[in-house]
Amino acid sequence: MENFDRIKFDPNVMGGKPTIRGIRVTVGAIVGLVASGYTTQKILKMYPYLEKEDVKQALQYAAWRADELEQPLDTV
Repeated sequence: MENFDRIKFDPNVMGGKPTIRGIRVTVGAIVGLVASGYTTQKILKMYPYLEKEDVKQALQYAAWRADELEQPLDTV
């Protein structure tokens, strides 16, 4: 796994989904905003407790997960 030091997993926070620094902002929320056309600057205004590196790492993590190869289990 890459070094995603800002991406945290805690079953008690957002149901264990990957979050930014363990706060209640998920990687999925950030990716969804970017996909909807929000710039990093707009996201940081919406979430003033986030940092530019948080958004960058959320996108890097999502790209890494999307590129991860999954092998289907053989079913008989």
